[in-house]
Amino acid sequence: MLRRLWREDAALLRGLAAYRRHPHARRLTEPGVIWQEGTARLLDYGGPQGQRQGRSVLFVPSLVNRAYVLDLDEGASLMRFLAGQGMQPLLLDWGWPGPVERRFTLTDHIAGRLERALMAAPPGLILAGYCMGGLLALAAAQRRPDRVAGLALLATPWDFGAIPQAPTMAKLLPGLEPMMAPMNALGVDMLQSLFAMLDPYSIAEKFRAFGKLDPASPRARRFVVLEDWLNDGVPLAAPVAREAMGEWYGRNTPARGEWAVAGLPVTPAEWKGPSFVAVPARDRIVPPAAALPLAAALPGAQVHLAKAGHIGMVAGENAEAALWRPLRDWIKGL
Repeated sequence: MLRRLWREDAALLRGLAAYRRHPHARRLTEPGVIWQEGTARLLDYGGPQGQRQGRSVLFVPSLVNRAYVLDLDEGASLMRFLAGQGMQPLLLDWGWPGPVERRFTLTDHIAGRLERALMAAPPGLILAGYCMGGLLALAAAQRRPDRVAGLALLATPWDFGAIPQAPTMAKLLPGLEPMMAPMNALGVDMLQSLFAMLDPYSIAEKFRAFGKLDPASPRARRFVVLEDWLNDGVPLAAPVAREAMGEWYGRNTPARGEWAVAGLPVTPAEWKGPSFVAVPARDRIVPPAAALPLAAALPGAQVHLAKAGHIGMVAGENAEAALWRPLRDWIKGL
């Protein structure tokens, strides 16, 4: 047993060292900005107007990670893939929360920044939300159906009671209050620790596996840019942290029909437009049992079961087959 543990620890150290010395880094041209308010920007990945043949698609990422996971690297960008299909992909980059944003609630983000971004984008667009961003997108689409022609929800949790770690996450909230008090935010290091709780063994496993890769391989380069993204986090405003951990994880308010934005309950059945729900089969952050109830609650939703994990579905080596092409086909079929 001790020899096995030593070998595994040695493999972990080799993987960590290989990652630290790997030369690859993300180098992509920044897209144009068509709207900005505070720290939030709406990035336009579409080509010249005359080259666009498809709809505009506005992507809403999570508030707890950098938006560029959807534009990760050369050949690893959902945004640039869809732009190559003649669409106008738009990405809402929430940015690093400043003093104003650290006072924001979920209502401020949805009924404020997100709705105003919708008003700055072309009408009749597809609104697509990833992970936590899917909940924000659902609420915004219900509030502004005049601006949204279709709704795509990617790895979006709904029944938090199906997430095994949810009760533990909620119980941690009182102990986090002193840490949030100085900056009115939950810091990056603490957020990463909370994510590690959702899948505690994966960190060591992935670095052991990375240490065995050819550093010049595409898989190694993809690992490096993904790991760089994971380590490039953003703080979460304290009011949002309280809502997410206390209400979503603690009381399961979305599935119970008790989550409201600006006084309006967020009710999937109220959405009458077309919807696409992508559920990663190997998701450990949002297990399929937490995401599928949302598909069941959306009238006539098209459900896509992706053979991937939570991040791999949007940015992994097989992302094009797992999500990009099915999402493109759904959009073009509307």
